Amino acid sequence: MVRQHVNPLSRFFQLPLELPPPAALFTDPGHPIHLDIGCARGRFLLALAQHQPGVNHLGVEIRRGLVQAAEADRQALELGNLHYLFCNANVSLEAWLTALPVGQLDLVSIQFPDPWFKKKHHKRRVLQPALLLAIAKALAPGRRLFLQSDVLAVIEPMVALTEACGCFTRPSADARPWRSSNPLPLPTERERYVLDQGMPVYRVLYERNEAPLPELSTLEQWLDAASDPADNPLDPAAPTA
Repeated sequence: MVRQHVNPLSRFFQLPLELPPPAALFTDPGHPIHLDIGCARGRFLLALAQHQPGVNHLGVEIRRGLVQAAEADRQALELGNLHYLFCNANVSLEAWLTALPVGQLDLVSIQFPDPWFKKKHHKRRVLQPALLLAIAKALAPGRRLFLQSDVLAVIEPMVALTEACGCFTRPSADARPWRSSNPLPLPTERERYVLDQGMPVYRVLYERNEAPLPELSTLEQWLDAASDPADNPLDPAAPTA
């Protein structure tokens, strides 16, 4: 039985892993890459990889048992444009993203991440300043970052942090505050379940703009201030550097 949650701040998950380069992961390593952070059991990517054979899909997940099961499914279907890796995204992804050829990363998605509701656990949430800056650095202008959740208390801080970074812009045609539809051709299992229950899904699509990256310390200081509603009510316009 795979645990539903693991503590990404525990010592075990703080050990950086050297992730394989695209040439070791995909049959055609030159294809554009879709990186799905927190892919869970991987069934969404399994279907999407078959739907989009001209895109290489990489799912990363912190629960090793889910990665092993997902990889078994991929290997059974002999999909050369899909791979799953076990890692802590906030520890091991930055070096991998930095090593990618310029322009190869086409899309990063973070969908229905673990909520970690308690304030003292917010540092366990997946979208932290260093990871966001690594994504922004790896994405060429016009390439996309897609966020979605069914929990407002999770998606709102993600949106605020992304907009505080200053490196991303929402397409002008997209509805505010949330997109009405998924820009991807297939939904995740969680998305189907939530919609079948008649509950809302909160979605935001971003495009990398040409703004330079802020200093990590600036974004971390903003996040510390934003975590206290009395000091900063998560105003996305507050702290851009």
